[in-house]
Amino acid sequence: MATLKELSQIPEKLTGGHRLCAGCGATIAVRQILMGTKKPVVVGSATGCLEVSTTIYPYSAWKTPFIHNAFENVASTMSGVETAYNAMKKKGKIKEEIKFVAFGGDGGTYDIGLQALSGMLERRHNVLYVCYNNEAYMNTGIQRSGATPFGADTTTAPKGKVKTGKEQIRKDLTSIVAAHHVPYAAQSTIFYWKDMVAKAEKAFEANGPTFINVLAPCFRGWRYPAEKTLEISKLAVETGFWPMIEVENGVWRFTYKPSTRKPIAEFLKAQKRFEHLFEDKNKHMIDKIQQQTDEHWAYLERLTSVTCAGEKPQA
Repeated sequence: MATLKELSQIPEKLTGGHRLCAGCGATIAVRQILMGTKKPVVVGSATGCLEVSTTIYPYSAWKTPFIHNAFENVASTMSGVETAYNAMKKKGKIKEEIKFVAFGGDGGTYDIGLQALSGMLERRHNVLYVCYNNEAYMNTGIQRSGATPFGADTTTAPKGKVKTGKEQIRKDLTSIVAAHHVPYAAQSTIFYWKDMVAKAEKAFEANGPTFINVLAPCFRGWRYPAEKTLEISKLAVETGFWPMIEVENGVWRFTYKPSTRKPIAEFLKAQKRFEHLFEDKNKHMIDKIQQQTDEHWAYLERLTSVTCAGEKPQA
């Protein structure tokens, strides 16, 4: 991995002055991901917070070629761009090596963009897909998505007398991507910038489709003070809510494990989207979320204890 000094000398590919909220996790994620390569990059973005706030006509915050497309098809768009690049390179019209990255929120990735993402992975396009995961459709009003965790209060799965937030557990998209047998898939989050940049470097240099699922807290939707974004990001990892994992050529491993996981309640109580769970009548749901977290952790422990033939587990 590049040193901090080397990273600081990489020109910014996303400038300041855009219209994303102060304390937005998505912009931090994008800047860290784009530090993963010094090569030219073409960026595609699904409709969402990132796109609408960085490309308001006639302005753009991007210092890279940037393509905006519909909510559901950034993976398809970037598949086409990468294919065109390969054709032009074969004809000798392009000499330099160019990298391709697609950004999509959880709504455009877990839900309405899943088919396009799966197709991109199955066709083996050399594109890095990054999900900036804020666990709801934040751009259009904080509606629940497939990434929204069990018990969270959203506008389409609200807390109330009848129901207590979202009733389903979130989709495990990283495992779904890994099941496509891609060269590299990972989870990271913005507090652990070294982990994020290291994973971006691996993903950009891999030969084939790659994927990074980035937990990018949203203070508007999660309802915590804007200055607490990095703190919330760290808590997600320390409680086991967001495991730091990678799957490299079929080998699963943790890239960071807390020495002792904190109770999930510490992560939940920091956000008002879960405040209803701390009412006496709902406290059993906290125990259920802890159980879900423990079961998923045990699932990952089993996966990381198995290596492919000929592979040695890393220390």
